[in-house]
Amino acid sequence: MTHAEHPGPVVHAPAAPGRLPLLGHAIPLWRQPIAFLESLREHGDIVRLDIGTWPVHVLTSPDHVHAVLVQQAQQFGRGRIFERLRPMFGNGIVTTDGDFHRKQRRMVQPAFHRNHIAGYAEVMGRAAEAMCASWTPGREVSMLTETRRYALSSVAEMTFSGGLSGAAIAEVHRSLPIVLEGMLLRVVMPKSLDRLPIPPNRRFDTAAARLRRVIDRMIAQYGAEQEDRHDLLSLLLSSVDAETGATMSAEQVRDEVIAIMFAGTETPATTLAWIFHELGRHPQVEKRLHAEVDAVVGPRPVRPDDLPRLTYTNNVFQEALRLHSPLLFTRRSLEPLTLGGVSIPAGAELAYSPYALHRDPALFRDPTAFDPDRWQEDGEEKPRPHRFIPFGAGQHKCIGDAFAVAEILTAVATVASRWKLVPAPGVTVRELPAGIPQPSELPMIPVSRH
Repeated sequence: MTHAEHPGPVVHAPAAPGRLPLLGHAIPLWRQPIAFLESLREHGDIVRLDIGTWPVHVLTSPDHVHAVLVQQAQQFGRGRIFERLRPMFGNGIVTTDGDFHRKQRRMVQPAFHRNHIAGYAEVMGRAAEAMCASWTPGREVSMLTETRRYALSSVAEMTFSGGLSGAAIAEVHRSLPIVLEGMLLRVVMPKSLDRLPIPPNRRFDTAAARLRRVIDRMIAQYGAEQEDRHDLLSLLLSSVDAETGATMSAEQVRDEVIAIMFAGTETPATTLAWIFHELGRHPQVEKRLHAEVDAVVGPRPVRPDDLPRLTYTNNVFQEALRLHSPLLFTRRSLEPLTLGGVSIPAGAELAYSPYALHRDPALFRDPTAFDPDRWQEDGEEKPRPHRFIPFGAGQHKCIGDAFAVAEILTAVATVASRWKLVPAPGVTVRELPAGIPQPSELPMIPVSRH
């Protein structure tokens, strides 16, 4: 019996209310996915949804999520959301399972060793300096546009030694938002619509194909030049599996590069935008963060060894990450099992929402409040580790979590050392459903601090 099981009769998961014939719960998932996923905790620790005629068991308890991701991980595969993303990510570590996934993870892992992270942080610092230098005091900027440009510039230079052509960068800027929007849609859309040539499907598939062609061209260019540029793409092309002696094919490298570019651009960019939004709404938090950055960094550029000393800045980051988390992930049971007394058949889809978990009042005091102090090392309210899973957990935990932390803290500290960002008047910022909920719009006005 596992931690997630308990004695007693085996039962079926209760169904969420509002199911319609043929459509299931597709309409509330389509219209208000964030509110609907949050509402499920009221109906049990495991709640059944039907997307069309496709059943999904949604886990609303952190203990059950921990059991599936860590304790019983070998009994679960990736699930529907990852299958639906194959047109984008191919056979990269984002979508694969089992022995192949473990082999790929071994080969990709050295690119994210802490020795490389310090070098990446220097690139991030230059990109953050360039972003700050492009602003004019008093002239409004779109923070989501700015943070996307920063993240993409950082990841492009780390991956390709700055070798992405202007056309390729424009293509990534064009394709990534379309793919992000399509990710959530592909999860909540009834399976019967999977292959129909409807506009959302066409947009997603076309954007994915364009992006893959751009990366293929870059890999071919590297192969023709046959030189080691000491960047992430060179590391992947030269990577050898210590157990088998195998190297990656050009197609496999392409799949891993797309995953790295996507994860290193969209998630940090969105999180950064939310951080600046929350700082603009909470002047006392902003004041404390500015004081810390002034003390640690001062007027010079941010250095990699500054980041561990920015403890309050890191608390602000953690709190923004908690409030603005990924919306939905899936797993699939590989064999019949019992979870928390609920019967889960082989092949069943399970889903969990980090967003809903991280806003559960049973797990977090005053969960909708932005309170960086809850992350203090000695704080009584500091969340327990398996209740906070923004990067996942277990064998599929995000391989680039340290990379993302460095990317975000470098940008926050660089901006804070130079600018105060004031929310544009008369704008109401709403959350738009996506893989990670996006700000509807986020205009802010830079004011020089010096």
